[in-house]
Amino acid sequence: MTTSAFIASLVTNSSLLALWGALLLHWLLPVPHQLHPLRIWHRLALLIASRVNHPHENHSQRLLAGYLAWALMWLTALVLLLAISQLVWYPTLFQLILLWLSLDWQHSASLSHQFNHAYSNNNKDQCRQLLDPHINRNADVLSLLGLGKAGAETIILSYGRHVVGVLFWYAIGGGIAAVLYRLAISLARAWSPTRTQYVVFGRPAIRIAAVLDIVPLRLFALLICLGRNSRTTLQGLRQQGENWHLPGPGWLLVATGHKLALSLGGPAIYNNVKMVRPRLGGKITPAALHIAQIQQLMTQRLYVWVTIESLLLYFFCGVL
Repeated sequence: MTTSAFIASLVTNSSLLALWGALLLHWLLPVPHQLHPLRIWHRLALLIASRVNHPHENHSQRLLAGYLAWALMWLTALVLLLAISQLVWYPTLFQLILLWLSLDWQHSASLSHQFNHAYSNNNKDQCRQLLDPHINRNADVLSLLGLGKAGAETIILSYGRHVVGVLFWYAIGGGIAAVLYRLAISLARAWSPTRTQYVVFGRPAIRIAAVLDIVPLRLFALLICLGRNSRTTLQGLRQQGENWHLPGPGWLLVATGHKLALSLGGPAIYNNVKMVRPRLGGKITPAALHIAQIQQLMTQRLYVWVTIESLLLYFFCGVL
């Protein structure tokens, strides 16, 4: 293939152009976290739940309400996105914008750097402040070591869901699929069964999120296994991969924990109730050095992920 033919093939590959354009725009002009449309979605989810989730109803009624509420919000978003896609003049730009809104790579990196700085300075208050928007557990009762473990898990899963999952579903179904994935993850977060009022109502949302997560996060976990300590990491996956309550995040935590010999998981307190969680990974409690290692590992593997996805989109001519 000549150089001109190669350039022409790139220019005509709208999926690849939208991917690269969204990644570039995300780093040059990220959507401020406080102004992100997902915050409105999150508040709307809480509002709807307050109207249809009634604790006095029986188990099956609350479970049905959870499925119906999820379908109402998610399918409405699907219909609106499909309708808008039929009206836009530049489909590639539309897909680029949707992927740009769905990605949260820079925020995950910023969280990692800020938490590492606070953790290295033994600033428990700042660590709690940084983690509060991202976790449902009681951060006030966590020791500094507990905050380190919670921070490590949060950073790992933030990269997994807000970058890897988004890019995976973009490759499957374009920008609309990427947005719908983020909306589903946001519903699982808003209606988390770890909160007392959503123990039953939130199960549909977390089950659907688990189904959407299982393929991208497990693929990324296998990518993490490559290189140094690969044999130990793969052995850890075989031994502990199915222990976690969610199959996708479980693999990702196990792979990262064994790769860096870090101790993850373990008991956690939600709503002042101690929840027993399996211990994953190695034996070393995360320190500031390990938070930096997690950041480096995630970044390196994400570059590989983007490269592989770009090659697939190039050879298969995209999905748009």
